[in-house]
Amino acid sequence: METLKLREKDEYITLGQLLKAVGMVENGAEAKEVITAGEVMVNGETDTRRGRKLREGDTVLFDGTEIRVVR
Repeated sequence: METLKLREKDEYITLGQLLKAVGMVENGAEAKEVITAGEVMVNGETDTRRGRKLREGDTVLFDGTEIRVVR
């Protein structure tokens, strides 16, 4: 499992931003494509909202890789 650390001043990161930040997609258009296609799971459930707010403790699964949001 990989982790993504939130910046001190941030309370959340969006799903699209997370996929870009960890290098799983190259740009926002690609993030939108995989998210709306239902290829991404958040906390065990498929989520098709690119703007989904992820907070500490949330987990994202995409393409066989799980990422946990940490503070």
